[in-house]
Amino acid sequence: MMQHTTRRSMGFFTDTTICIGCKACEVACKQWNRLPTDNDRFTEMTGNSYDNTRQLDNAHWRHVKFIEQFSEDRSKSRWLMMSDVCKHCAHAACLKACPTGAIVRTEFDTVVIQPDVCKGMKLCVDACPFSVIHLIPPLKIARKCTLCYDRISEGMVPACAQACPTDSIRFGPVSELIIGAKARVRQLHEQGETGAFLYGADDTLAGGLNAFYLLVDRPRVYGLPESIDLEK
Repeated sequence: MMQHTTRRSMGFFTDTTICIGCKACEVACKQWNRLPTDNDRFTEMTGNSYDNTRQLDNAHWRHVKFIEQFSEDRSKSRWLMMSDVCKHCAHAACLKACPTGAIVRTEFDTVVIQPDVCKGMKLCVDACPFSVIHLIPPLKIARKCTLCYDRISEGMVPACAQACPTDSIRFGPVSELIIGAKARVRQLHEQGETGAFLYGADDTLAGGLNAFYLLVDRPRVYGLPESIDLEK
């Protein structure tokens, strides 16, 4: 199967099996990008456990998902954790939908919204198959992860990846990340975790995701689409 990467493509590999749900990535992202914190509170009756941020939005460019799984008699349990982010798709629906040219592909093959060009028309919001993009309510400007463009332009690691204490979030050339990710899947299979697989590491989802994942359950369990219709 054809891979979606080029030599200059930079991105994230997120290994969900070693995420501990500490939210260091969320905090680092907020601090570096000066994102508001007024929505970060535990809400009663959400049913989402420690998932106080609940989703990716204009104020949360990283979101750690907590998924609790119990057997019917509750004798067995498993917690799945996943640090979610914009996928910086190779075939980015948001970029295609934007009528003003506010969304561009950078020299790192990442997808960035230029706030000074955005007119808040919301077409990118509706186009994104991962529900990543949201508008800032007062200004009506679309916002999302930039993959720390300002940092990687200076040879630095994105804030979230640098803060991750378990190396669950790895940054680098996507082609190299895929090699390491495949080795990790083989290791998990040998250890008995036969359900481990890579999501977004080939061109079957939006032409390939520059932020791809190692999962151990179906994508829908993590709130991810099983497939994407690029014609929509």
